[in-house]
Amino acid sequence: MFNILTNVRGQIVGGLTALLMGGMSVFSFAQAGGHESVLKIIPHADLKNLDPIWTTAYISRNHGYMIYDTLFAMDESFTPQPQMVDTWTQSDDGMNWSFTLRDGLNWHNGEPVTAADCVASLERWGKRDGMGQALMKHMGSMTAIDDKTFEMKLAKPFGLVLESIGKISSNVPFMMPARVAATDAFEQISDFTGSGPFMFNKDEWVPGSKVVYKKYEGYNPRSEPASAASGGKLALVDAVEWTYFPDQMTAMNALMAGEVDYFESPANDLAPMMAANPDITVEVNDPLGNIGFLRFNHVQPPFDNVAIRRAALMAVKQEDYLQGAVGDQAYWSTCYSVFPCGTPMATDINNDIIQVADTAKAAAALKAAGYDGTPVIIMQPTDVPVLSAFSLITAQKLRDAGMNVEVQAMDWSTLTSRRAKRDPVSEGGWNIFHTWWIGADIMDPTSIAFSGNPDAGWFGWPDDPVSEEARMAFFSAGSMDEKRSLSSTVQNQAWENAFSGHLGQFFSPVAYRNNVKGLIKSPVQFFWNMSK
Repeated sequence: MFNILTNVRGQIVGGLTALLMGGMSVFSFAQAGGHESVLKIIPHADLKNLDPIWTTAYISRNHGYMIYDTLFAMDESFTPQPQMVDTWTQSDDGMNWSFTLRDGLNWHNGEPVTAADCVASLERWGKRDGMGQALMKHMGSMTAIDDKTFEMKLAKPFGLVLESIGKISSNVPFMMPARVAATDAFEQISDFTGSGPFMFNKDEWVPGSKVVYKKYEGYNPRSEPASAASGGKLALVDAVEWTYFPDQMTAMNALMAGEVDYFESPANDLAPMMAANPDITVEVNDPLGNIGFLRFNHVQPPFDNVAIRRAALMAVKQEDYLQGAVGDQAYWSTCYSVFPCGTPMATDINNDIIQVADTAKAAAALKAAGYDGTPVIIMQPTDVPVLSAFSLITAQKLRDAGMNVEVQAMDWSTLTSRRAKRDPVSEGGWNIFHTWWIGADIMDPTSIAFSGNPDAGWFGWPDDPVSEEARMAFFSAGSMDEKRSLSSTVQNQAWENAFSGHLGQFFSPVAYRNNVKGLIKSPVQFFWNMSK
C-alpha cells in the first residue's frame, strides 16, 4: 500500500521543483478584452455543462450562482433568508404560502422577473433535485397570482418549504425566465439569461480554457450585509474570468507569479509551498468540509448485485484514501457516518461494513457473491487531483481483491456527462466514479445523494423503497427525535444495500493573492463582494 500511496501522491506533486525554480511564468493570461477590472479565478474544474438544474456538478452550481438569483438563500447559520422575495405569508397550518417578489428584479435582457417565471423555475427544479422532488410530492398547486406574487398550496404537510427553495447547494433552485424553464428537466438549456449580479459572456467562453462573466449593471442587490449565500450581492469588479488548468503545478505557478488572483481548489500538498509566499493567503473556507464518495452503478453488472457491492466496500480503508489523496492529516479525518461527523444527524448505526478495510476479506466475499470476472470500469477525472487519486486507490484495492478493473482517464466535465448514462459499459456506460459532497449538502436525508428512487435518484440509481419512504417522511417530521430516527433508517439502508463507499471527511484550502478582499466564508465559493 505504501507504494500505491507514494505513486498517487507523486502524480499530484511531481515536477513541483522544476516549475518553481525559474520564477518565470509558464502560462500567460490575456486580460478579458476591454474590461476595467477583472478578478481572475482558477476554478476547481472545467465548465462544460452550463445547466445547474440538469447536473449536480459543483462547477455548474458555481456558474449558476454567477448569473442566476434565488428566491431565498442560506445565511452562515444555514437559516433561509429572503433573496428575490420581499414578503411572504403562510397559513397557521403551514399548508398555504404566498410570496411577493421585491422591486427592481430584471433579467439580463432588461425584461422584468415575474411570478410566472418563478413558478416555472421551481417546477423544473422540482423534477431533478431531491428536496425539490419531495416538495412537489407534497404540492397541491403552485400558481402565479399576478406579476409579482405566486402561491403554493400544499396537499399534505411539508416542514421544509423555505429550506428547500433556499437550499445552498446542488441542485440550487435558480430562477430562470419561464421560456427557459419550459425546457425538459432532463435536457440541457441553451439560453443562459439570468437575473444575478453577473452575465455569462457566451462569446468569450472557450470550453476547456476560459469563462468570462461581466458585471450586470441592472442588478439590484439587497441592502443586508452578505452572509453565505444571502444578503447583498455586490459586483465590485467589471468582470470575473475563470481560467481552467488541467495541471495543478501550472496553476500554482500562475498564482505565485501574480497572473491570477484566486485558486479555488489547490491540491492539499501544495498548500505549504503557497503559504510560504508572503503575497499569498492559504486558508480553509468551508467549515463543514467534504465527504469523499465512491459511487457504484446499481443498474449494470457487476454492481447490480448487492453482495458484490458490499464485498467491494470491505476493501475500503479511509485512511489510505485520505493519506494518498489529501496528504497532510491536518486536513482530514475518518468518518463512518453517511452524514458528516459533528452534524446533528451523524450516527454509527450499521457502519461495520465500511470499517472492515481488508482486501483479503473483500476477496473472500467477492468469491462467495459469485463474482465472475466481469470488467469494472472506473472513470478517473485526471484534472481533479483528489478524485484522480481516489480512482487509482480504488482500482488497486479492487484488483488486490480479485476484480478485473480498467481505469479510464477523462476530465471532470466529461465524467459528469458520462455518469448520466445508464447504458451498458460496452455502450459508453460505467461502473464506478468518485466524487465528494460538501458537508452542507448531505447533513440530512433530504439530499438526493441518499435517494432510493431508481428513476429520479442520483447517478448510480439505487432501488431502496425503505430508504425512500424514510426520506420522504423526514420532510414532514416534527421532533428532533423523529428526524434522528428517520436518518438512522436511511443510514442503515445505505450501508445494508451499499449505496456508496464513503471515503472520509476532508477539508480543501483555497489560495489567493493578498490584494484580494471580501472573500465570503461559506461551503460554496461566491465571487460577489470580492475586489482586488
